[in-house]
Amino acid sequence: MNQDFYYKLVSGHNKGFFAVLLKILLTVAAGFYSVIIRLRNLMYDKQLFKTHHYDITVISVGNITLGGTGKTPLVIWLCKLLQQQNLLCAVLTRGYKTQGTSDESRGTRTDEPAIIAESCPQAKVIVNPDRAASAVEAIGKFAAKALVMDDGFQHRRLARNLDIITMDATLPFGYDKIFPAGLLREPITSLKRAHAVVLTRCDQITASKLDQIEHKLQTINPGMIIARSVHAFVCAKTPDNIDIDTEYFNGKKTFAFCGIGNPDAFFNTLKITGAELTGSKIYNDHHSYTQACLADIYTNARQAEADIILTTQKDWTKIRHLTLAKKDIPLAYLLVEIKFLAGEDKLRSLIIDTLAGKISKNKS
Repeated sequence: MNQDFYYKLVSGHNKGFFAVLLKILLTVAAGFYSVIIRLRNLMYDKQLFKTHHYDITVISVGNITLGGTGKTPLVIWLCKLLQQQNLLCAVLTRGYKTQGTSDESRGTRTDEPAIIAESCPQAKVIVNPDRAASAVEAIGKFAAKALVMDDGFQHRRLARNLDIITMDATLPFGYDKIFPAGLLREPITSLKRAHAVVLTRCDQITASKLDQIEHKLQTINPGMIIARSVHAFVCAKTPDNIDIDTEYFNGKKTFAFCGIGNPDAFFNTLKITGAELTGSKIYNDHHSYTQACLADIYTNARQAEADIILTTQKDWTKIRHLTLAKKDIPLAYLLVEIKFLAGEDKLRSLIIDTLAGKISKNKS
């Protein structure tokens, strides 16, 4: 099922008999899936499923919904914080249809692992769906002193000291339904396991809605820290690695394309810069681009009379191997970083306290 069609279906935008029938089928499937997830969590809670423990600090950055919630900028921020604490860290990520070590992820330059590896060159990025195995590699091969588990909230085979959730403020609870009827990976009551939630894209909703989200989170888990953040547009980069200042895009006719979990958030970021979005194209998340895709993008951009073509850094890692020479419309990708609006000090203190507790235990 096409990603855009699926999102419109579960959000209720698609109407008619066929849409209603599909939603009924998805709701039935979600019932079975919910039972499986609840049983699985119960088995881990009762320690009937094995959890691997290692004498090292493990911090998980995950989410409770499908789609892009902004984990990668937070992982990068976290790696830089660990570096400030003089700790060699390793990022454990499953990647997407990939498997390998940090050197391989730097070589293939695909998706989030490549972005993390390039943004945090001192961190070791290990791509392997088996996080327990990658933890062993990080400790034994690289002598890592802290582990960051990317997209790890549901991966309970590896014990963690801290669970941080990223939650897209524009779609925080996945239409309040379990997949595939909604976007929830597991019931929202699972947030009781989390130590902190970082709300992302807070600049794209009203303050009253943010307050409502925080109230709901505090009702579920009164003890967890809640931070607010935005994805700050730092600059754009050309294929020749030339920086383009954000002010350049004010009033520029722009054609945008992406294959990410939340394309609307990307387009909204462009509008905030003042860019005039004259056309766009959405691909499924983790789309594998071809030369034909690129040709189609340029054709659509010409029809939209665009001055420039913009995409995300994640999508750029998927197209840079393609031929871009002699194109009549310049192409660039956005660089964003996480910027906290509130709660950063509490989150930072929580992380440092966790590190100190684990490190002091290691020394004793």
